Amino acid sequence: MRPDVTEQARAVAIILDGNARWAAQRGLPVAEGHREGTRAVRRTVEAAIDLGLDSVALYAFSTENWARPIDEVEDLMEIFGETIDRELPELAREGVRTRFFGRRDRAPESLLAKMESLEDGTAANERLHLWIAFDYGGRAELVRAARRLVEANADPAEIDERALAANLYAPEMPDPDLLIRTSGELRISNFLLWQLAYAELVFVDRLWPEFGEADLCGALDEYARRRRRFGGR
Repeated sequence: MRPDVTEQARAVAIILDGNARWAAQRGLPVAEGHREGTRAVRRTVEAAIDLGLDSVALYAFSTENWARPIDEVEDLMEIFGETIDRELPELAREGVRTRFFGRRDRAPESLLAKMESLEDGTAANERLHLWIAFDYGGRAELVRAARRLVEANADPAEIDERALAANLYAPEMPDPDLLIRTSGELRISNFLLWQLAYAELVFVDRLWPEFGEADLCGALDEYARRRRRFGGR
């Protein structure tokens, strides 16, 4: 059910945090927490469709996550592939367009092929735009954008916010109105440093595998109670 609010966020970003803690609380391997997290992705995106959102961006795997134990990273790569095979096709049938943003040169070839196939197969969908950050870091994104401007011999006098934004990983992605982070942590962890400049931030205590429609509605309600000033009064 759509929350009873006067204004609703149209573009939402979510930092998916708490998979490992969810597994630890249940005496399960970390990989099972990540697998349960993929189910939360599906139900949250389905809720976003029902709530009329236009765009959802998910922080799935950061540039720093490569530093995790090798076994966990290998499990994550396998789980990403499983998610594309099992969870995301149903969303595609519901009209979701999926795109990945971040680095692609370090992804296993088999996973990269699945990512590209899903992007191609959902390119005509318009019901909701799902953006999945893979091998993503906000600082790395800004460095890459600056490097691309230099390589293009851009005139320094012509470099402005629009020029830099055009060289981000996903320049078509709308700036989030709202950022949600699960698990009670109070930081943005190098996610969308440019795009979150004026987003409202909502932190929830629930671990990501437990997140669902009620939590999304609660965050949207909190957003609707705030007044966005964009630097003004």
